Amino acid sequence: MAVVSTQRVAALVILLVLGVLSLPLVAAVLDGESTENWIIPVQLLLMAAVGALVGRMVPALAGPDATRGRAVLVGVVAGLAAAVVGLLIFFLLLSGFDGA
Repeated sequence: MAVVSTQRVAALVILLVLGVLSLPLVAAVLDGESTENWIIPVQLLLMAAVGALVGRMVPALAGPDATRGRAVLVGVVAGLAAAVVGLLIFFLLLSGFDGA
């Protein structure tokens, strides 16, 4: 049981770190006049794919008795949540608490 919890926490921490780093990385690639509106949708799609991959590789993310499909779905949701957390962190860093 402790191994499942450790794997789950490790997978969530990895997704959170990638969620925070994905926004500036995607922005660096898509920072152009015609592509700047694609930064957030591409970040969300990227993190959904990364979350699905993490869910597939770490089925314990969805619980000890979860099927592989449910683990992928939980991974997608966790990846999207990590992307939203990363987006909120950068919004607060750029605008500050007074501008939010």
